[in-house]
Amino acid sequence: MTDKEALLALNLIGNIGSRRLQGLLRCFGSASRIFSARRQELVRACGIGENIASRIASFNSEALSREFSLAKSHGLSIITQSERDYPENLKNIPDPPLVLYVRGSLSRDDNLAFAIVGSRLASVYGLTNSEHLAGELACLGFTVVSGMARGIDTAAHRGALRAGGRTIAVIGSGFNHIYPRENKGLAERISENGAVISEFPIDTVPLKQNFPRRNRVISGLSLGVLVAEAALNSGALITADFALEQGREVFALPGKIDAMTSSGTNGLIKQGAKLVSGIEDILEELKSPLMARVCRRQKEGSPEINRDSVDREEALLYNLIPKDPVSLDDIIEKSSFGIPRLSALLLSLEFKRLIRELPGKNFVRA
Repeated sequence: MTDKEALLALNLIGNIGSRRLQGLLRCFGSASRIFSARRQELVRACGIGENIASRIASFNSEALSREFSLAKSHGLSIITQSERDYPENLKNIPDPPLVLYVRGSLSRDDNLAFAIVGSRLASVYGLTNSEHLAGELACLGFTVVSGMARGIDTAAHRGALRAGGRTIAVIGSGFNHIYPRENKGLAERISENGAVISEFPIDTVPLKQNFPRRNRVISGLSLGVLVAEAALNSGALITADFALEQGREVFALPGKIDAMTSSGTNGLIKQGAKLVSGIEDILEELKSPLMARVCRRQKEGSPEINRDSVDREEALLYNLIPKDPVSLDDIIEKSSFGIPRLSALLLSLEFKRLIRELPGKNFVRA
């Protein structure tokens, strides 16, 4: 048994996190040697308990063969902590996953990642802002991370995809049980423009207790976490707690004081989370050397519009926006579009990376 096979076997056995693994490695020197030990040696040397020791000692290698076969049938790669493709951000959290099942591809560019999470029962306000902010972050080169749940998570992934950026979905089940079912199509799109990942064996069903473990991976992959909308008992707040433990920045989108789905986010702001009213609030707070890349991204782009990428109305609006900042009021005055249509066109041009919104509702060509 190779070390990679041994780590996958330990993950299949379950209840062996990074801390227990480190103890086992100190005792036996390598992951593969763990499976050569007798049950009593495991109990005496590492104090892992009779139950886990028995499961290691009696592990059936057929389960390992079946897991590799399932991974191949699903088009998954399996990576361990010691491998090059394992995300750097995730290596630095207290309890990183032993293995990751990946559909799609991970990239070094994913070190510049930002998470957006929130309520499954989201309002139009929460969904709209999550999608918009995700699109802006993707345009700046961020990989948008979320949990592919209904509501805010789905909006965040879609925003990144609409902007042509990368996104990573961290799921709380195995790949035989994509959850929720209606997001199977979204999972395919994400895997083509980033990755869907899980630490759970392929046959794992989406049990309630899986999702807090999933949440620590979402925050662990990211430089910061925005909770876009959350009630007081929302799982998104667990992600914020993990982010704080991992030394990540926590952000919150303010909401109406009488809205149940904003009670959690407003509470986070009271506790010191950064209030987000626009993309600049996120960029100001992330004091990272990687932000130099963001500044370069903001300066990139061609002054010439690709006529094939826009429709007639978008082209007309683009021509009204100069290289120097212009206010929204000036655009309204110069254009013949109603405000709802104008807003939709501006958003579309932003997602196509042709214009950028600056603080104070000013716009400029990208």
